[in-house]
Parts: sequence; C-alpha cells; structure tokens
Amino acid sequence: MGHRSAKLAAIWHFLLPAEIGANIADRRANSTVCHTLCDGQYDAHVTLAMPIDPGLLENLRLELRRGCLVVAVLAQLRDEHYGYALRKALADRGLDIEENTLYPLLRRLEAQGLLASEWREEDRRSKRFYRLSPDGHAVLQKLLAEWRHLNGSLHRVIQDE
Repeated sequence: MGHRSAKLAAIWHFLLPAEIGANIADRRANSTVCHTLCDGQYDAHVTLAMPIDPGLLENLRLELRRGCLVVAVLAQLRDEHYGYALRKALADRGLDIEENTLYPLLRRLEAQGLLASEWREEDRRSKRFYRLSPDGHAVLQKLLAEWRHLNGSLHRVIQDE
C-alpha cells in the first residue's frame, strides 16, 4: 500500500467505524446521498453513503414540479379545455395532476388574469371551460423563453459532472 493509500485508509478507519463501513454497500443499494471528504494535501476522496430523508426528497420534488405545472397548464390551455379534459390531456403527455392541485391552480391563474373561463352545457352537464387570456398568451411566451434558457443552462451544468 502506497503512502497515499495508507493515508486514505487511516482517514477511512478514523471516520468510519467498522459497522458503518460494512453497511455502505447496503446503503448504496437504497436511495442515498453521497458526502465526499477530501484530504487536500493528498487529494484523496472518501465517499460516505448517507440515507436520503424521504420527506426532504418529496419536498424538493414537489417544489420542482410546482413551477413546471404552471407552464404546462398555461401551454395546454392555448386550446380550450374543461377541468377533467385538461387533467386527462396533461396525463396523456405524462404529467399527472390531482384535482385538488389543478382546480385551485386554475382559479389562481384566472384571478391573476392569465385565464378566461365560461360555463357551458356539454353532454347535458354544465362544465367550466378554460382558455388563455391575451395576457396569458404573453406570459406563456415569456415563461417558455425563460424555460428554454434555464433548461439549456441546467443541461450544461449537468454535463459538467
């Protein structure tokens, strides 16, 4: 074992009790976040697998999804839809959205002046149809430009890994 490897092994044994080191392979089999410890003098790296808090991951996933849903709903409402048809159109494109998320979002977007709606009877049922307002079209174009910019930037950042 070279000097660098011996130093790394010493760091490893100091930081990891045997029972933790033995469980790393098991932890990596599950969802994990890796923490890297660096010894700048020897440029050695030790990666420790730590379990991901499911609540944290879910909160981050929902935060990411929230902004995407606004863009998706506005984009889908370039054509008129009633609530259920909108929900189905989004699901058909891989974006499931619960009713208790969709309807408050529609009301908020309408209150912000981005959507227009009207009640109409269809198939002997009264349904509320939504479509983009003129302001909604303008906002959607700006959001799509921002989305393309962010998506390109994230793609470049991710490629740097």
